Amino acid sequence: MDNLGTRVTTIMVDTLDLDSSVQFWGDFLGLKELHRTPTYVYLDRIVEGGPHLGFQLVGEPRPEKNRLHLDIRVNDRAAAAEEIVAAGGSVVGEVDEPGFPVWTVMTDPAGNEFCIYQVET
Repeated sequence: MDNLGTRVTTIMVDTLDLDSSVQFWGDFLGLKELHRTPTYVYLDRIVEGGPHLGFQLVGEPRPEKNRLHLDIRVNDRAAAAEEIVAAGGSVVGEVDEPGFPVWTVMTDPAGNEFCIYQVET
């Protein structure tokens, strides 16, 4: 399938509240809003040459754990977790698996899970 020219261009997140999701993720990741319609918002690329982060307004809450999530490297995991909670997110728990950095499972204000970790140098 390599010859199909496939490329991930956007990671879309369903939300019941476009404004709060865009505010939370834009602030946390330092991304600016690029395009908005009544039902979609697209932010900058997550990394240079990488996909955009987008949000789609949906009419019903997610019934269970999301099946796709972001893993985000931060400089200070504890400080980042505090900032996320202050911005309306929450801590789900901490995971310490051999062979990986310790990570913290978080949720955004809409309940979408994501993980933060730091690499010890």
